[in-house]
Amino acid sequence: MNKSTLHTVNRVKANKIKSTLMLFLLILVPMCGRACATDTLSAVCNDSLLTEQDSIIPSKLQTKMDNIGQKRLFQATYLGLPLIATGLLEKHFDDKFRRLRNGVMPEFDYRLDNYTQMAPAAILLGLKAAGVPSRSSWGRMLVSDAISIALMTGVVQGLKHTTDVTRPDGTNNQSFPSGHTATAFMTATMLSKEYGHISPWVSVGAYSVATATGLMRMANNKHWLSDVMVGAGIGILSTEFGYWIADAFMKDKGLNIRELQEEERLGRNNPSFLGLYMGFNVPLSKFHTDGGTTYQAAMGTVLGVEGAYFFNRNLGFGGRTTFSNIQVIVNGTASPDNTVNFYTFCLGPYFSLPLTLRWTVDTKLLATLTQYNTTKIENNYIQCDTGWGIGTGFSINYRVKKHFGFGLFSDYNIQPAHSQNCRAYVHTLTLGTKAAIRF
Repeated sequence: MNKSTLHTVNRVKANKIKSTLMLFLLILVPMCGRACATDTLSAVCNDSLLTEQDSIIPSKLQTKMDNIGQKRLFQATYLGLPLIATGLLEKHFDDKFRRLRNGVMPEFDYRLDNYTQMAPAAILLGLKAAGVPSRSSWGRMLVSDAISIALMTGVVQGLKHTTDVTRPDGTNNQSFPSGHTATAFMTATMLSKEYGHISPWVSVGAYSVATATGLMRMANNKHWLSDVMVGAGIGILSTEFGYWIADAFMKDKGLNIRELQEEERLGRNNPSFLGLYMGFNVPLSKFHTDGGTTYQAAMGTVLGVEGAYFFNRNLGFGGRTTFSNIQVIVNGTASPDNTVNFYTFCLGPYFSLPLTLRWTVDTKLLATLTQYNTTKIENNYIQCDTGWGIGTGFSINYRVKKHFGFGLFSDYNIQPAHSQNCRAYVHTLTLGTKAAIRF
C-alpha cells in the first residue's frame, strides 16, 4: 500500500474513531456525575492575591473566570479531554508531522520507550515500599490503580481492534491509539496522585518521562501524532476517573493525605515557564531556489521547546528552539518529496499581562537564527544556509495548576531567504498550542 493510499484509508476511519471515543466519554462522565455534585476541589483563587490594579479585568469577573477550575469534573478532564480533542482534530495532518520526523531523524530506532512507559509505576511502587507517605494506603491505591488499568486497557484495546489504523511503518493495523503512551501517562498520573504533594517536581518529572515516551513512539515510526495525543488523553482520563470511582465508594477509608486549600492557591508567582511548542507553519511568501525558480509554498508543521524566565510579573527573557518544515507546491501538488526542513533558534524579551490569577496574555520580540537543510526540488538544489531574522507573536494562557498551564499562540516570523541567490526575507505565520511547566 503506497503512502497516499495509506493516508486516505486512515482518514476514512476517523469518523469511526470519533464515535467510539464519544461512547467512552458518555459512559465515564455519568459514572462520576453524582460525585461531582457533592465533591469539589478547594478554592484556588483569592481576590486579595490579585488586585484590580494588577489586572485589566474587574474583580467580580476575575472570580468567575478563575472559578472555572474549581469543580472536580474539570480537574479530572482539563488535561485528558483537550489532548483527545486535539488529537482528533489533528488526525488529518498526521502525515505532515510524520514528514517532520522523517526530515529530522529518519533513522531513529531505539526501544527505550518499552521501558520508560513503566518508569513512573516503578518509582511509585519503590517509594511506597520504602515507606514514603502517599495519598492512599496500599489497599486504596491498588483498588484505584486497578480500576484505572481496567479502564485504560479496555478503551485502548477496544479502539485498536475497531479502528484498524495502519501504523506509519506499515507493520499492522493497530496504530490508534498508542498503548505505550496511554500506559506512560496513566502511570505518570498515578505517581502524581500519590506523591505530587511532596513536590511539584514529582509530577513534572513523571509527565516529562511520559511525554518522552510518546515522542519516542513517533520517532520510532510506530505511531502517528494523533495516536500519541489520544493515547496520552486516555491514560490521564483513565487514572482520574479510576481514582474518582474509588473515592466515591471508599470514602475516607485508607485516605492518608488530603489536598489542602493552601496547596492549591496560585499566589503571585512570576509567569516563568518551560514547555512543549507545537503547531502549523503557514508560509506567507513564495519559495525561491538557487536555480532561480520560484514556487508556491504550502502549510508545514513545527515542533519544539519554548521557555522564559520572568524577573517580575510583566517582563522576562527567554527563547525557543524548533524543528520545522514547509511543503513546496510543484505542478499544483504539495508532494511529501518536496519538503524543506529547517531549524530555528530564538532569543529575546517576553512580556506578560495578567488578566486574572489564571489567565494571562503574553507577547515577545525575538532575534532568530534559522538553518535550512540541503533540499532538492525537481532539478533545483537548495543548499544548506543559515541566516538571521526576527519574530514576534502573542499567546493567551490558562494556568490550570500552580506549576502547570497551557495556551494558544499565534507567532509571526521574518526568516532569511531559502536561496543564496534571492535575498528576499520569508514571512511565516505559526499557529498552535503549548503546554508548559510554570515556576
